[in-house]
Amino acid sequence: MFYFNNYINLNAIVMKFLFNKIDNSPLIVFRIIFGIVLTAEAWGSIFTGWIQRTYIDPHVHFSPIGLEWLQPFEGNGMFYFYAIMGLFGLGVLLGYFYKISIIVYTLLWTYCYLTHKISYNNHYYLMILLCLIMCFLPAHKYASIDVKQNRVKKQYFMSNWCKLILIFQISCVYIFGGIAKIYPDWLDGTFTKIMLASKSSFPVIGSYFTKSYFYMTIAYGGILFDLFVIPLLCFKKTRIFGFLISILFHSFNSIVFQVGVFPYLSMSFALFFFSDSKIQQLFLPKKKYFTATKTNNTSQKTIALLSFYCFLQLFLPLRQYFIQGNTFWTEEAHKMSWRMMLRSSSGYTYFKIKNSDTQKTQEHYPNNLSNSQIGLLNTKPDVIWQYAQLLKKQENEKGNSVEVYAISHKSLNGRPRQEFIDPTVDLANTSWNYFSHQPWIRSFKGWE
Repeated sequence: MFYFNNYINLNAIVMKFLFNKIDNSPLIVFRIIFGIVLTAEAWGSIFTGWIQRTYIDPHVHFSPIGLEWLQPFEGNGMFYFYAIMGLFGLGVLLGYFYKISIIVYTLLWTYCYLTHKISYNNHYYLMILLCLIMCFLPAHKYASIDVKQNRVKKQYFMSNWCKLILIFQISCVYIFGGIAKIYPDWLDGTFTKIMLASKSSFPVIGSYFTKSYFYMTIAYGGILFDLFVIPLLCFKKTRIFGFLISILFHSFNSIVFQVGVFPYLSMSFALFFFSDSKIQQLFLPKKKYFTATKTNNTSQKTIALLSFYCFLQLFLPLRQYFIQGNTFWTEEAHKMSWRMMLRSSSGYTYFKIKNSDTQKTQEHYPNNLSNSQIGLLNTKPDVIWQYAQLLKKQENEKGNSVEVYAISHKSLNGRPRQEFIDPTVDLANTSWNYFSHQPWIRSFKGWE
C-alpha cells in the first residue's frame, strides 16, 4: 500500500507539472521563426531549382513502399503547389488563420515528403513532426493577426507540456544522432575524413580538412556535441556555453555542408531552455509577463496523446536493434531514426529480366533515371525492389510473365565493393517485408 500511495502521489505531481501555466513568450517567438523557416523552405525550393531537379527532370518517382500511387503533380504543378504552400507558411509566421495555416501546411509538406525519395533529409522529417506538434499548441495567442482581428483571445500563458514536448523532440534528434555516431568508421575518423575531403577546396580553412587532427576533432566533437548539448542547455551555469557551442557547430555545418534550414531551426530551440522572462524581455518587451502558476486541471486525452507520441519517437530510432543486419549497410530502419551524415556509400546495379515462358534473359540498365535516382538505386534495397516491381509491371503490360534479378555491388565508406543483393532471388515475385529484414540483402563484411 505504501508503494501504491507513493506512485499515486508521484503521478499527481507529474500531471500537475505538465499542466502548470507558464509564460508563452518562447512559443510565440518560436512560431514566428518557424513560420519564416516554413515560408523560406517552400519558396526557396522554387528559386534554387530544387523542384526542377526533384520533380520535373525525373521521369520516374519513387514513393514509400505501399504508397506508390502517391505521385507529384505533372508539368509545372509542383511549382504552383510550393508557391501555395509558402502562403500557408506565411500564415503561420503572421498568425493569420493560424490553425488552418499550420494544419494545411502539415498536410502539404507531408505529401511532398512522401512523393519522392531522391533527397531524403532528416530536417524534412523533423519539419513534419514540428508542424504536427504546432497544430496542437496555442502559438497564435499573442503577436498574431488572429488576436488583432479578434478571432482568438489574447493569452499570455501556456501549459508547461507545450514547452516540454518541443524540448523532448529536439533531445531525440541530438541524443539518437550522437548514439548513431558511435560505430567503428566514425570513431577511427574514416567517415569524417571522406566527408571533409570532399570539401577540401573550401576557402581559407579547406586545406585543414584533410589533416588527421582536424577530421578526428570533428568526429569526436560531433559525438560530444550531440550527446551533451541538451544537458548543457538545461543547466543555468552551462547554458550560455552550450548555446555558443551550438552556434559554432551549426554555423560550421551550414556554411561548409549547406544543409538547408536545419541548423537555424535547431538553434531556435534554445528559446525553450532560457528563462521565459529573459525571452520576453529580449523579444517581446511590450508583452505582459505571466508568472508561472500551479493548476489542478489536467486532461487525460492530452496525456494519452503525449505518451503515445513520446513512445513512438523513442521506438523508431531503437527499432534498428530489433532488425537483423547492419543498418549502415542494409539501410533498414535508417529513416526516422536521426541517423544524420553518418556514412558514404556507392555502387552499381543492373537487372536481368527473364521471360518465364521462353526462358530468354536480357540485361536492363536503368538509364531512364536521373543521376540522383541512380545513386539511390545503387545503395538502397527498397529502391532496387521497387524498380524490379516497375520492370515487372512494364513487361506484364506487354503480355510477358517475367522474373527480375538484381546484380548489385556496393561500397561502404570507401571499402572495396561487396555483393549487395542476392542475384538468385527473383525480386519481381518476392514480397516486401515491412517489419523485418529482407533476406535477399547480402551480409556486410567489414567491422563486424
